[in-house]
Amino acid sequence: MTAEYVVVARASDIPPGTVRVVSVHDREIAVCNVGGRYYAIDNVCTHDGGSLDQGDLDGEAIECPRHGARFDVRTGAVLAMPAVAPVATY
Repeated sequence: MTAEYVVVARASDIPPGTVRVVSVHDREIAVCNVGGRYYAIDNVCTHDGGSLDQGDLDGEAIECPRHGARFDVRTGAVLAMPAVAPVATY
């Protein structure tokens, strides 16, 4: 399977330390700028569906505003419960 690249924004549209939600193929993707590196994850918390872009981006971790689940934006891995399933990364 080959990777598909989709232009979603300009680098200047997503300053360091911020998150921007984009739509790709009817899916909401949170694009996170961590020190000039960009990471794309599903914008939905796997615990109860909260919008991750509404939470805090702290370095490489994003926190869901609903119950505090945290995810690594680089890998999608769960860093803090109550979530137990990772978020998809792109």
